[in-house]
Amino acid sequence: MSLLVVGLSHRSAPVSVLERASLSADAQIKLLQDTVAAEPAAEAAVLATCNRIELYADVDKFHAGVAELSTLLAQHSGVGLDELTPYLYVHYEDRAVHHLFSVACGLDSMVVGEGQILGQIKDSLARAQELHSAGRLLNDLFQQALRVGKRAHSETGIDRAGQSLVTFGLEQLALGGDVQDWARGKKALVIGAGSMSSLAAATLARAGVSRIVIANRTADRAERLAEILNEGASESGVAARAVSMDAVPGELTRADVVVSCTGATGLVLTAEAVATAVSGRVGVDGPDAGGRGPDAQPGAGGGPSLRGPGAAQAVRPAAAGAEHDGECPLDLPAMQATAGFSVLGEAAVAGMAAADLEQHAAWVDNAPRPQSSAPAAVVTGFDPAQETEAIAALAAAAATVGRIPERRRPEPVAEIPRPRPVLFLLDLAMPRDIDGAAHRLAGVRLVDIESLADASADAPMAADVDQVRRIVGDEVAAFGAAQRAAHITPTVVALRTMAADVVANEIARLDGRLPELDDKQRGEITQAVRRVVDKLLHAPTVRVKQLAAEPGGAGYADALRTLFDLDPETVAAVSRAEDSTEKNGKNRGPA
Repeated sequence: MSLLVVGLSHRSAPVSVLERASLSADAQIKLLQDTVAAEPAAEAAVLATCNRIELYADVDKFHAGVAELSTLLAQHSGVGLDELTPYLYVHYEDRAVHHLFSVACGLDSMVVGEGQILGQIKDSLARAQELHSAGRLLNDLFQQALRVGKRAHSETGIDRAGQSLVTFGLEQLALGGDVQDWARGKKALVIGAGSMSSLAAATLARAGVSRIVIANRTADRAERLAEILNEGASESGVAARAVSMDAVPGELTRADVVVSCTGATGLVLTAEAVATAVSGRVGVDGPDAGGRGPDAQPGAGGGPSLRGPGAAQAVRPAAAGAEHDGECPLDLPAMQATAGFSVLGEAAVAGMAAADLEQHAAWVDNAPRPQSSAPAAVVTGFDPAQETEAIAALAAAAATVGRIPERRRPEPVAEIPRPRPVLFLLDLAMPRDIDGAAHRLAGVRLVDIESLADASADAPMAADVDQVRRIVGDEVAAFGAAQRAAHITPTVVALRTMAADVVANEIARLDGRLPELDDKQRGEITQAVRRVVDKLLHAPTVRVKQLAAEPGGAGYADALRTLFDLDPETVAAVSRAEDSTEKNGKNRGPA
């Protein structure tokens, strides 16, 4: 049997695929049951988080195992195998061990070094033990992964590189500023009462929010979490209370920060619900609406822009309406304006004959400077001298190349300032709880798993990461050696059992031949024969265990069975007995 893992994570698949492939608790149970029922797999465990879905199994055939595990993942995730396959990764034997140990240390997390993954690995092992899908290999593997993760956090400074996904998300909401300064005095709504939501509530309480409302489908869990927060209110000063999910729309209108992490398969907050909650906070004509505030830029909030068609319309009437000798040879008002260009500039006259352009330049040159009550910035947008020079240059170019050249530099477009956020949303669920369209709403800042993935790609790595990698490498080598040594143990036990049977049979034959021996004599002879056998077997069995622990040492068990003509069923019986003993001890729960 050999360890195999097939999965996908934030490193191999886009968030949209992870979202669709996410597994509910019931789906994970069914996946485990179907995996151990499949022919290639003897054991199975599922590690499912918001950032990864991985299926671990002990298989007897590599290619058949990959095909079967990939098919099962596709069936239970609801994503077609053809669509899912490009995002799947496969690790086998030592590489699979290395992968899980790296995951346990937080090296493969979206936020490098975060410690939440240890709790998720522990839950994964507990689920497999409860369903009896974890045997000796996966019990050993997951237990050791937990120890390796704890060692990495205790012996290195990986915690300085990592933080919880909740903390990282709050930093993104605060735009990289100090979370405590940003959160102080805000009112928070936490949707969900699971481990991630509980961590979010505790983190918000430490950050200094003034109150926390917990909403959950199961009222008891929400009330219990609120009680825990209130018990610590003496230190945090935060008041917490629980509400039903029906109360979420009303609480949404009063909250400043919303963190959602539920197991729902559909949206918990739609964009419409968020817009309704915000509508009473951001006035259409208020200072934060971007139209009439002191910080509003010209051209924003409905006023005419200095560039683009708006600028042209603001300028043209003054120029065209000025009375002077002669009319403009070009019918400028009839020309189609192009976004980002002035109709008095190059875009308006593209395609005109060079002679017409020269006449237009002369007309502009003779035109009086516009008199208008418009702002100075608008008036100066039309400078006859500059227009004359530009059009003359165009005319010369048209005469040379036979056409009007394309515009070389687009005129800058004034940006409309986005309103200051009044509602901050953090979506840590997979699939998402909050409609992604909410980020386009004025006054809303939304951070979700997808945006966290983009932000974490630029996060700096700590120097301690290299030290953790060395720890992982050492632990993988030690685990492999222990597993290979354990693989030969049943064979060595069977050999010693066979030797003991040989001794017992020979002593029985001696009793028949020498019946006059007393008990003391018989005992001395028996002990002498056993010492001879033990001494003959000691060096070979110790050496074969050492050799089997080395890479490539799996074949020594087969050689031992062949040399001593050991009964394969006897070896298998010893293995089953050991597995039964270990399972009774380890299924009490992960350490």
